[in-house]
Amino acid sequence: LRGDALGESAIADAELPDPQLNLGLLNLPTDDFDINSEPNTQLRFGVSQSFPRGKTLTFKEKQTKWAGNAEYQLSSDEVAKSIRSVREHYLNLYYQISAQEIIDESREYFAQLVDIAESYYKVGRVNQQDLLRAQLELSRLDDRVIELKTKEDLARAELSKWLDEKAFEPIDKEYPTLPALISQQEIINSLVNHPSIQAEDSMVSFFDEGVAIAREQYKPGWSVGVEYRKRFGDNNDGSDREDQTAAMVKFDLPIFTDQRQDRRLAASQHQVSAAKYVRSDKLQSLRQAVLRDYANWTRLSERTALYEARLVPEANANALASLTAYQSGVTEFTTLARARITQLNVRLDDLRAKTQRSSAHARLLYLAEGVL
Repeated sequence: LRGDALGESAIADAELPDPQLNLGLLNLPTDDFDINSEPNTQLRFGVSQSFPRGKTLTFKEKQTKWAGNAEYQLSSDEVAKSIRSVREHYLNLYYQISAQEIIDESREYFAQLVDIAESYYKVGRVNQQDLLRAQLELSRLDDRVIELKTKEDLARAELSKWLDEKAFEPIDKEYPTLPALISQQEIINSLVNHPSIQAEDSMVSFFDEGVAIAREQYKPGWSVGVEYRKRFGDNNDGSDREDQTAAMVKFDLPIFTDQRQDRRLAASQHQVSAAKYVRSDKLQSLRQAVLRDYANWTRLSERTALYEARLVPEANANALASLTAYQSGVTEFTTLARARITQLNVRLDDLRAKTQRSSAHARLLYLAEGVL
């Protein structure tokens, strides 16, 4: 909306100032206020039009258009940021819900361990400490679920900023997919087309037009006007007094420029330099973000591959082997509990690595907005 407003303002900025209407009664005698008694008493009607210095209007129109373009680019950037935020918050919500499901599955295993420990305790195969340890681990899982539910509520509240009531609906069980990424170098090369950088480019052009406007102030402004002067009464010979007309041209004289035009030109040039610095700093920040997030995405990709190929299968096999050994009386309950906890933590770490990788992916998609 601000961009639309500035677009309308640009049209107005290109127009000349409104003409002025002059109306006055001049040289009216104060002794009798008789408009016919004095030959120089006049009723004047005039119209004048001023013209700004040089091409000031043209440059003002361009300047306002650049400001509007910057607003459009900032609006596009805000949309891209919103998409990024929704993706990241949704991934966080997905993790909280999926982690609860993983813990619920592990809870069933620990509930079975409690039953096994109770039966073994009754026949004297284990001591009371093993039974209490099994019950403790089950209670700790319940606590972790409550903590995850709290974080789920917070994640849904965050999403409601963009999704309203849909944020509180059940989510899809399938893991969320994102558009494919381009290479790191391609993203870096595209940063000059990123909406936030395009907005800064527009602001540099905006201040460039300000320099042009400042230079135009060294030229004279001028105005033209015409008047019709109505006279009253008669001449000495009895004839009507003639009406008169007048035409005028006025010029500014920009002679003393040291403390006005020169200072304004210098100020506008400093604004251009400042805008270029802001643009350069923002571009460098985006480049740094690309390097950081791409490195993070790459390492998390390696971690998720490791979890899928080795860690998860190994943790599952270790938990199964520990259960078999415990049932056979070869190992202690502590070893079995540790194996089950390790299996749970590995699965949660795998899920966390996946969602963190996708979050880095979402941030890179935002940074690649200049291409996608």
